[in-house]
Amino acid sequence: MALKHQRLRYKDHGSRSDSMYSVEADKSKRFFVISAAGHVTGEEVKEAARQVREIVENVKPGFRLLTDFRWLDSMEPTAAHYIAQIMDALAEKKVGLVVRVVPDPRKDIGLNILSQFHYGSGVQFATFESLAEALQLLAENVD
Repeated sequence: MALKHQRLRYKDHGSRSDSMYSVEADKSKRFFVISAAGHVTGEEVKEAARQVREIVENVKPGFRLLTDFRWLDSMEPTAAHYIAQIMDALAEKKVGLVVRVVPDPRKDIGLNILSQFHYGSGVQFATFESLAEALQLLAENVD
C-alpha cells in the first residue's frame, strides 16, 4: 500500500529521543494514516490537527484511518485537546472506520474515552495490539 506523504515532521528534543507525529494520505484509496513516535508534544499534535483538517477537506464519506502508536513513548497532556479536534474533523467528514494500533494498553492515552464523545455512533473504531491485526481488519473493509 503506497502512501503519499503529505507532511512528515520530526523535532529534536536534545537529549530526549526524537519525536514525530505524522499525517499521511492516499486519497485515491481514501486511506489515511496518523503515526506518533517518541515523546510527542502538544504543539506537534496541534500541527497534526491542522494537517488533518486540510487533508480531509474534500474527502468523500466512508474513508478509513489507521492510527499507529506502536512507537509512542509518551504524549504531553496538552495534546488531548488537539486529538479531540482531530477526531471532530474526522467525524465531521464522516470517517467510516478508525483502526488504532496501541501495543501497550497503558499507553492508550484516553483514546477510547475520547472516541466515545467525539466520533459518535456512526463511526466504527477498533484498537489492536499488533499492526498485523489492524491491517487485516482494514483489508476486510475495502470499498
